[in-house]
Amino acid sequence: MTDIDGERRPTSGLEPSGLEAGVLAALWAAGTPQSAAQVRAAISQDLARTTVATLLGRLREKGMVGRRPGGRGFVYFAVQDAPGLTARRMHRELDQVGGDRSIVLARFVEGLSPHDEAELRRLLDDGRP
Repeated sequence: MTDIDGERRPTSGLEPSGLEAGVLAALWAAGTPQSAAQVRAAISQDLARTTVATLLGRLREKGMVGRRPGGRGFVYFAVQDAPGLTARRMHRELDQVGGDRSIVLARFVEGLSPHDEAELRRLLDDGRP
């Protein structure tokens, strides 16, 4: 299946496409709920308002964007920030492993830089970011 801009959609269907990532970036930058027209004005691509509305709908189906009534329609907001979405993807990947998750975690830790390993140890010891 292809995206509106001709890009291949990720096979999982849960990752944002290039255009969807641009919409998310616009919502993060705004910091407040935005209409489709406001998002359209904030992104660099020249897209129809209906295309932006479609992208917002896809992101909502993926659980990345929420919406609420506002003005004459809906306003949209990012459910999580970029680090939160990355963490969500990491959790989803770990959940798909099944079986022995400790092997996956061990391989992940083996691939960490010394700095990242030290940060992970600090977070685990402190119990918070």
